[in-house]
Amino acid sequence: MAPTSILLGRGEEPCALPLSRANRHGLIAGATGTGKTVTLQSMAEGFSRAGVPVFCADIKGDLSGIAAPGTPNPKLEQRARELGVTDFAYEAAPVVFWDVFGQQGHPLRATIAEMGPVLLARMLELNEAQEGALTIAFALADDEGLLLLDLKDLRALLAHMAERTAELSAAYGHVTRPSLGAIQRRLLMLEQAGAEHFFGEPALSLDDLMLTAPDGRGAVNVLAADRLVASPRLYATFLLWLLAELFEELPEVGDLPKPKLVFFFDEAHLLFRDAPRALVEKVETVVRLIRSKGVGVYFVTQSPLDLPQSVLGQLGNRVQHALRAFTPADQKAVRAAAATFRPNPRLRTEEAITELAVGEALVSTLGADGTPSVVQRARIVPPRSRIGPLTGEERAAILAASPLAGRYDTPLDRDSAYEMLVGRATTLPAEAGPHPAGPAPVRQGSPWGTAPAAPPPAGGAPPPTARRIPLPQQPSRPSGMGGVLSDVLTGGGGRRQGAGEALVKSMARTIGTQVGRQIGGAVLRGVLGSILKR
Repeated sequence: MAPTSILLGRGEEPCALPLSRANRHGLIAGATGTGKTVTLQSMAEGFSRAGVPVFCADIKGDLSGIAAPGTPNPKLEQRARELGVTDFAYEAAPVVFWDVFGQQGHPLRATIAEMGPVLLARMLELNEAQEGALTIAFALADDEGLLLLDLKDLRALLAHMAERTAELSAAYGHVTRPSLGAIQRRLLMLEQAGAEHFFGEPALSLDDLMLTAPDGRGAVNVLAADRLVASPRLYATFLLWLLAELFEELPEVGDLPKPKLVFFFDEAHLLFRDAPRALVEKVETVVRLIRSKGVGVYFVTQSPLDLPQSVLGQLGNRVQHALRAFTPADQKAVRAAAATFRPNPRLRTEEAITELAVGEALVSTLGADGTPSVVQRARIVPPRSRIGPLTGEERAAILAASPLAGRYDTPLDRDSAYEMLVGRATTLPAEAGPHPAGPAPVRQGSPWGTAPAAPPPAGGAPPPTARRIPLPQQPSRPSGMGGVLSDVLTGGGGRRQGAGEALVKSMARTIGTQVGRQIGGAVLRGVLGSILKR
């Protein structure tokens, strides 16, 4: 029988998270060293066993242990029994490793066009005039059929614009060489930080974040972020882009028995640090509406005060680890954390937050009727996988046996703006699309097959391969009309993606250069870029 909830821990009674309310988002908070990562690991395992794919960032490298069975430990086994886990057994989760830099996981890429001018401007820390020049660059690419895929495409376009500043200023608005030069310098800094690996093709297909193993468990997508987080703006912008892509491409489904995907946003305070108010408001809108797409977002940070109140108010499932109260600022954070819970008359919440031991937390989840449970002081369920990092050899073996091995490993450099502008365009065969057709096979020795599975059918038929969950297409909309949701977010203004552009985006990833050029006039944006345009 399929599970209907995930056991998080036990206080006076079990603390369970109903899967039907897991898309109402959540918060895992606590000071450094109080057990947030282990709680995240345990929750990710629980979602995976329920058949829900998970995406999470591995900030310190120790979350990679989720891909290996735990080391036998009598204390963990006793704790599991005391908390009512009757089927506790050490096992690895089916994991797919990703890495923007392509070193510790499959390369994870997006095109410049998908990122859009608003998120790219935030990543580059541009001022208002420079952001305006970048927006004009994207508009020019639209109008002149220049496909923006990687950094060299954007650099070539900016150099091309510098030769036409007078003409472009008359057509699009004031654009100056100093602004273009400043953007070029920022792009150089971004490239030196390693971000050139992120932009290009084959671009990420969201289907590949929503895999299930042969035994029905959801894939746990682990992003190696120990190097990425060294550039906080790049890290936050990348995860925000991914959240925006999910928001844009997934169809409306309402409340499901379980989520389609659960997204853990570690070091969540980086998303809101120095963010303009307009961006915070739009993030709030995306978080509020993405639950109807079947996606649950869980923010992981030290204090609830790290998140804007408008976002914090949307997080119905809370796990609060210990906070320290040595300074007035610390005490304010403790009071704020205590105020987010539904009071328990048998618990002094504010005092308990400072007294929690490692592996303990205050827990409150939404019930089946949508109301929050009273807060409980609970011992958190231990994970079944390894607590601690994988070795380099173990990670390499898992990557070699991954169901996505070979799909993203080789960069694709097809004709785009750079080739068109420098006059050295070449023709690639139509078959040179970024993704091979058909599902990727599960290779022998894959960790996806380590969990107990049904025996093969009679006759020696091979075991089932990993299944890819198809993403239903958005309903068609009249040409020139954005979706109703986009209308709401933009107030009826700004450029919105219609059905034609959605088709273009799908085709551009799977066809060769000749067709790509015919449709390149509609260079595509991520939805967040669209809703932030003024």
